[in-house]
Amino acid sequence: MSSLINRKRTPSGDDSDDQASAAARPNNNSQGIAQSSGISINGRPTRRRSYSLPSEESESDSVTYGTSLEMKRRHSLYVEPHHHRPSRRFSEEIRTELAEVKRKKRIHESRRVMFILGALIGLLAAIFITSSHGPAFPGELEKLVNFDKVSYLFEDWRDWKDLLPTGLQSFLQEAENPDDGLHGSAESFSVGKRLLSTKNYTHEFNVVLVPGVISTGLESWSTTNSGPCPSINHFRKRLWGSFYMLRTMILDKTCWLKHIMLDEETGLDPPDVKLRAAQGFESSDFFMAGYWIWNKILQNLAVIGYSPDDMHTAAYDWRLTYLDLERRDRYFSKLKIQIELTKTFSGKKSILVGHSMGSQVIFYFMKWVEANGELYGNGGPNWVNDHIEAFVDISGSSLGAPKTISALMSGEMKDTVQLNALAVYGLEQFFSRRERVDLLRSFGGIASMIPKGGDLLWGNLTYAPDDPTNALHENGTLPEFETNSTSNRETFGTFIQFKESDGATYNVTMAESIDKLLDNSPEWYSKRVRENYSFGVASTKQEIQENNQIQSKWSNPLEAALPNAPDLKVYCFYGVGKPTERAYTYTTADSSLRLPYVIDPDAENPVYFGDGDGTVSLLTHAMCHEWQKRSKSRFNPGNSRVTIVEIKHEPNTFDIRGGARTAEHVDILGSAALNELILTVAAGRGDTIQNKYVSDLKQIVESLNI
Repeated sequence: MSSLINRKRTPSGDDSDDQASAAARPNNNSQGIAQSSGISINGRPTRRRSYSLPSEESESDSVTYGTSLEMKRRHSLYVEPHHHRPSRRFSEEIRTELAEVKRKKRIHESRRVMFILGALIGLLAAIFITSSHGPAFPGELEKLVNFDKVSYLFEDWRDWKDLLPTGLQSFLQEAENPDDGLHGSAESFSVGKRLLSTKNYTHEFNVVLVPGVISTGLESWSTTNSGPCPSINHFRKRLWGSFYMLRTMILDKTCWLKHIMLDEETGLDPPDVKLRAAQGFESSDFFMAGYWIWNKILQNLAVIGYSPDDMHTAAYDWRLTYLDLERRDRYFSKLKIQIELTKTFSGKKSILVGHSMGSQVIFYFMKWVEANGELYGNGGPNWVNDHIEAFVDISGSSLGAPKTISALMSGEMKDTVQLNALAVYGLEQFFSRRERVDLLRSFGGIASMIPKGGDLLWGNLTYAPDDPTNALHENGTLPEFETNSTSNRETFGTFIQFKESDGATYNVTMAESIDKLLDNSPEWYSKRVRENYSFGVASTKQEIQENNQIQSKWSNPLEAALPNAPDLKVYCFYGVGKPTERAYTYTTADSSLRLPYVIDPDAENPVYFGDGDGTVSLLTHAMCHEWQKRSKSRFNPGNSRVTIVEIKHEPNTFDIRGGARTAEHVDILGSAALNELILTVAAGRGDTIQNKYVSDLKQIVESLNI
């Protein structure tokens, strides 16, 4: 073909005419070919470009010439300056070859087809993954496909169904078994609107919301203008629970710690510092902008008619011991008066709704209000029965949380242990484990979540009630998660395995771990803990009766009974199915850390996990099941009715807060199931709520014979 282009000039008339014509007009085609080939025209290098051969059919023959190595070999074009344009014969040959290339082109080589195909596959994958978490989608799809008619196709294919992705299995199961009504949308106001329109829910009882630990914002009210850390700069600023907290912590950590820590000796404000809990709904509806806590519940309660007239948040300074809340802030006295006032105005009792440590605060309040003494409520033995309609325990830490021990012993937990080495180093430089321990120990309220019940509840060195098949499962996995992984440690009852510097190991139980914590703590700390809290079990009714006047027992439901209130209803709503810290491996700490022990990062399993909600262990809720025995239990003298609903953790993969089906310790406050349950109680229809058990905790408690 090159001979057709690079033929020698001849003296023939035709050629001469061609030469004249070529000299008289621009040689566009040859320039286009030269440019596409990257050759030189008129002495100037050109870039490789696209060109279109003359065509009478369409412009679809446009190609990027030179992109194919084969085409380059077969059509090596070199056009001299002022050369002839390609002849008609040459153009026809090129067009023929292009048509041949097009004919041989496979459909999978088309970018457009591949893009469309990829988009369709991605869309289908997203639909199948989110179908189990997005209830609206099955409803819309039902309009197109009746899954009731096609679900039978899978009934004889059980083995085949097990090979399907989890999301698709859940979708098919939902098509066969419609939603039970507890799971709806997690959108703002959605649960309230649905219950208002379908069941005509309206407000019935007064509602008091009691936040959990660290949930309430803390504001500075000191105006001192002296010293290295003047407080006036932070006046009415939130030093806990805001972006201002983060800014101050990062830019001036020393002064932030001075303000946030409590005095070691008194357990109250240090000199020239005055931090108080923020008040009103704003105290705990958001931890900081964008991170809601109680906001979803407030929204849904408002839809069915609630307002500040019949609902309020009983915010408190969670750093203080419970008695110090009364001694410094008169917290329980104010709560008592508020409940009495709302009953006077409305004629209705109140519902106390507590989350996490807030449930412990409510239990303590119900003991405090009927006790007699200078700092006590002096309300008489019938006060709770006359003023409290229901006690709603949401993911309560009534019997403590195992992670409290590790936090107070070494300032660590799962989240810090699982960081990589660089992150651990950075965290240690900015906020060391020693500093974290000192901070947490200064908060007397944190110790209220030390686990209670001793070996009876948490097990001994050979056995624990919540041992999964009597073997300790590792790496955040549970039997429900289909794991066969076991450890050389035989039981959760071995709460901490210590490794000494010489390689020797020894094991301790939960009760022994508490003693070890207090023995290795400063005297002021161990004294405060022992004066304000107790972690044992009252074995007789007489002992329980005597404890009614001992305030250190009121934070432990295993040493203090529910009030003698026959009309009181108790509701326990908590999450299960999320790996939760249950046991640890510790080692001797380096002297530079100024701690005796730290979690062993080099151990095969530094942290062991059991069932729970990610923060509170499943066993913590054993008290609800003990109360449910009613008159058969010495801890429920008034035979109060107890309803338990376990909520399985089924988070939405694409929702950072878990979506409508989450049961994580904090995010559960936004779940559709929990919001519906709370509104049902508030609307006076709590008797319609049925017990729902997902875990085997009920059987565990029956076997314990507490």
